[in-house]
Formats: sequence, C-alpha cells, structure tokens
Amino acid sequence: MARRCELTGKAVQAGKNVSHANNRTPRRFLPNLSQVSLMSEALGESVRLRITSHALRAVERQGGLDNFLAKARDEALSTKARRLKRAVAKRRAAAAAP
Repeated sequence: MARRCELTGKAVQAGKNVSHANNRTPRRFLPNLSQVSLMSEALGESVRLRITSHALRAVERQGGLDNFLAKARDEALSTKARRLKRAVAKRRAAAAAP
C-alpha cells in the first residue's frame, strides 16, 4: 500500500539527517496517515479513507467531505476518491434537478 494521502496526494519525501559533524545520511519523511471514516451527506453513508491529519483538518474547514471533494483537483485525488467525487456530484445534481 502506497504511503500517500487519498485526498491531498501528500506522499513520502526524501531528505538527509545532518549530524553535528555535518555527516549526511539519507532518510525519509513519512506523512502522518490515519485510517478514518468520513460521512458523506449526499450519499448518506460513511466512507473509509487513508488520509493525513492535514487533510482531515482541511475537510473540517471546508464543511465536510462533499464540499472538500467539490473543490479538490482531480490530480491530487486517488482513484477511489475520484469515483467518490463523481458519485457525490451526480447525487447532488439529481437532488437539485426537481
């Protein structure tokens, strides 16, 4: 499983540990991922996603998962999140039509 946020696309970064003697050794900066269940109001169900704590705060700030997905770029989203975005948009359009 890739260490990548499903909503923001934040992934592993590479860098170096630098000692007091200025010795440089390679290291990896891992994203703070957690498995969460987020409620989608449009679909009426909860969705399990593996996202960073930064993305969780962004979802709360936007006013929920549906609003976050509506404003998110498709390039940053995983395939699962892209399918979810299309389903939410379709459901919202159907609710607004009548």
